[in-house]
Amino acid sequence: MTFRFELLNTAGKARRGRMHTTHGTVETPVFMAVGTQATVKGLTTSQLRGIGVQVVLGNTYHLALRPGEGLIAEMGGLHKFMDWDRPILTDSGGYQIYSLAANLKIDNRAAVFRSHINGDLLELSPERAVSIQEALGSDIAMCLDECPPADTPPAYREIAVRRTIHWAERCKAAHRRADQALFAIVQGGTDIPTRRRCAEALAHLDFPGYALGGFSVGETTAQMAAALEPSADALPVNKPRYLMGVGKPIDLVIAVARGIDMFDCVLPTRNGRNALAFTMAGEIRMRNACHKRDSRSVESDCPCPTCKNHSRAYLHHLFQADEMLGPTLLSLHNLAFYNRLMGEMREAIETDRFTAFYQACLARWGGESL
Repeated sequence: MTFRFELLNTAGKARRGRMHTTHGTVETPVFMAVGTQATVKGLTTSQLRGIGVQVVLGNTYHLALRPGEGLIAEMGGLHKFMDWDRPILTDSGGYQIYSLAANLKIDNRAAVFRSHINGDLLELSPERAVSIQEALGSDIAMCLDECPPADTPPAYREIAVRRTIHWAERCKAAHRRADQALFAIVQGGTDIPTRRRCAEALAHLDFPGYALGGFSVGETTAQMAAALEPSADALPVNKPRYLMGVGKPIDLVIAVARGIDMFDCVLPTRNGRNALAFTMAGEIRMRNACHKRDSRSVESDCPCPTCKNHSRAYLHHLFQADEMLGPTLLSLHNLAFYNRLMGEMREAIETDRFTAFYQACLARWGGESL
């Protein structure tokens, strides 16, 4: 199936859309669950389906190292390997250029990593990144890019942007799978003219979708918020816009208000593993003693299995006892909360109530006003 995106409604800059992929339709704005190594940590795919997760992410770098894309292809592809029949997006490994910089050598030809597992070398060129993702069989693949940290000097930021554009050209030339959409990634930090130049160059190549990379790499929330709207405006209106690695609930609301359609972040599951729950009323720390005899659910109107079946007192006990069920139950709730938040934003855009919804979220959680 050919990838297709529909823009259904708008409310100011906020967009309500629909993506059609080989493994199903995705309603946007959407939050995508991070399953770096072919698993969303601590959760089964049945649990993910049960709370309405639409898309799961895998990571090219990690899956190439272990178990290897060849083995996954031999097992029938990533969907079959992890028992997930809905869309999958695979990141290219570009973020590891930022996060594993100490073990990296990079030039215009490729990025060469030392494996964090055994020290072996992994050469990741644009062509290799595409080849791995084609073998994995994801519905959406990402171009290899260079993601510099927020404090990168302007001279090197320009080098990283030129390299990102050059690599996108090579990724597109190497890409062959008709049932897989290849998205390009815009870099440029918080410098708007640089981002615009990068976006214009990538838009000229006519990719099915575009991501904004290089956020959540050390900039402040205020810097991110200021850069988002002009960065989103530089992208084609009729293509999905993906903000990579973001973020907290208020960040998602701020970004949707500035024209973003897709998100991913490890926060729901990472914080769930560390006894922190997200709710509409704010964050709840389940290890706090005040929950020891609390018979209430995490969130009274949340329909997730955790809230329907378990009390705060029980969750507090699980974390105090270091039982693995605690992180599972709280990760499940947090992802369900993120999905519910995205669904409420979709409905607010459809019914022309998004401005009121946005202002209510700012008042509840704090944040920058439009």
